[in-house]
Amino acid sequence: MDMEKRHKVSIWYFVVGIWIVLILQSYLASTYVTKTIPYSEFLQNLKNGKITEVSITDKQIQGKMQSEGASGKEVYFRTVRVDPDTSELLDKYQVNYSASIESTFLRDILSWTIPVFLFVGIWFFLMKRLSAQQPGFMTLGKNKSKVHKQEDVGVSFEDVAGVDEAVAELVEVTDFLKNPDKYLEFGGSLPKGILLVGPPGTGKTLLAKAVAGESQVPFFSISGSEFVELFVGMGAARVRDLFDQANANAPCIVFIDELDAIGKARGFGGIGGHDEREQTLNQLLVEMDGFDPNVGVILMAATNRPEVLDPALLRPGRFDRQVLVDRPDKQGRIAILQVHLKKIKKLGDIDIEELANMTPGMVGADLANLVNEATLLTVRARKEKVEKEQFEEAVERIVAGLEKKNRLINPKEREIVAYHELGHAIVALSLPGTDPVKKITIVPRGIAALGYTMQVPTEDRFLMTKTELLGKVASLLGGRAAEEMIFTDISTGAHNDLAKATDIARSMVTEYGMGEKAGQVYYKQEPQAMFLQPEQRRNVSGDYSEKTAQVIDEEIRGIIERQYTVAMKILDEKRDILEEAITELLEKEKIEGTYLEELIKQREAGEPLKANTE
Repeated sequence: MDMEKRHKVSIWYFVVGIWIVLILQSYLASTYVTKTIPYSEFLQNLKNGKITEVSITDKQIQGKMQSEGASGKEVYFRTVRVDPDTSELLDKYQVNYSASIESTFLRDILSWTIPVFLFVGIWFFLMKRLSAQQPGFMTLGKNKSKVHKQEDVGVSFEDVAGVDEAVAELVEVTDFLKNPDKYLEFGGSLPKGILLVGPPGTGKTLLAKAVAGESQVPFFSISGSEFVELFVGMGAARVRDLFDQANANAPCIVFIDELDAIGKARGFGGIGGHDEREQTLNQLLVEMDGFDPNVGVILMAATNRPEVLDPALLRPGRFDRQVLVDRPDKQGRIAILQVHLKKIKKLGDIDIEELANMTPGMVGADLANLVNEATLLTVRARKEKVEKEQFEEAVERIVAGLEKKNRLINPKEREIVAYHELGHAIVALSLPGTDPVKKITIVPRGIAALGYTMQVPTEDRFLMTKTELLGKVASLLGGRAAEEMIFTDISTGAHNDLAKATDIARSMVTEYGMGEKAGQVYYKQEPQAMFLQPEQRRNVSGDYSEKTAQVIDEEIRGIIERQYTVAMKILDEKRDILEEAITELLEKEKIEGTYLEELIKQREAGEPLKANTE
């Protein structure tokens, strides 16, 4: 695509121009010198015959005279006319002279026109520079949408992976834009608005571009925040202009990203109750009622906060189809990784399924960043190809933070961290339903992590049993238990573990109904959507009594204490494994989970604890 070349005007052009004018002025002044003399000197020179030629005006006399000295060179002179009978003196001394009436019209005109043109030019130059950065008053009501032509979109459904259900919903849109008669034959019409809902980074904007690319129609893209301006009414004007342009370019797709910026529920925005954002939303609702989807204008929008949208937006006839773009599962992550791995020119032998197992909960943007991080790490390490080692390091960088090998830790703290991390790993390997341990390291990471135990799930889980949740709590408390068992004194290193364990225990009691005394009652206080009617709202203030709150606190404390006892018992039974592994971990700083698994298997078989680490 050809780029428009623009010549930028620099202030240095004016500096150079003024400098050239000054040089020319000084040169001309040196070649044409006019000497101002008194009238008495003029009379004296006239009597001495030195005046050769003069020109007389009403107020002054100017002309040529011989200079003093032997050279006799003629010079120009100027003097004030005092005697009105100067012509008689000139006739007396036989000097050629001429008379003229001095005209001041041009001088007077130039005296005020030149400054005016100068200031107008400066004003025009400044306004032109400002208009290049911010739109002027004539363009305030114009929309700021970026129009992508069909050949410029360059995205198809092949570039979208991991969201097959969402793609299947949107294939219908492209089919309608290509073959509208097939649907009109049955009297059907496409939904007016399609709302893409999902967490950040799942590919909502990419899906909208893919629909435009597959349909081969123009694609209008604009963010919800770009509608609202400082001036009242500009947002509504931009909505009107956007739909006018869309109708003029039909068939096309209009995509509004971050719809919640203008689509929040009305009536809660401010004291006045009708601010600029509400005007913009009202205009959007009116325009959606007014346009006909059969002309080929498809309105798409994306948001990750559907609960705050106004109900009028979500009713049938407006955004009447909602497409969920959720976090990808294992197969989805495999498909997304395959798309991004194609871009790597030098790729080693990578097990994509294993890599997908290491990235649970990651969305498409996270996986794209993961592949890029692995590539950068390969270049830093000066490797020939991007190997499995770089991908594992990239996962650890994203999950746990940057590795800080230069952070100095005294030997005592280093030993405490090693026992702490081994406590997590041994308890996790000893309980059923816990995620397998992939790696244990005592190299500091991130801001506060002095060690890290990496657990990789073997499959995606959507439900968890009570036994598995208790196992997670025990695993989190294993680090603190190992510290107390070995050193009889505990440190602050379990801060994050205690927070996570308490959150799980609180959710078990207040959300999942797994408390023995609290019963199967839902106590969680959830934030309510602002637009719900009073009869739709649940009572969120005082959901339970103080006595119930005390029971909940006792239940949570009981879960933590019981699982801490479980962790202590496991570590006490397998203290020999802990002592065997601590030497290896302190020496190498990193050990694989298979090393601990081998030690546990040898212990169960009654063999001497000597794992093969080669």
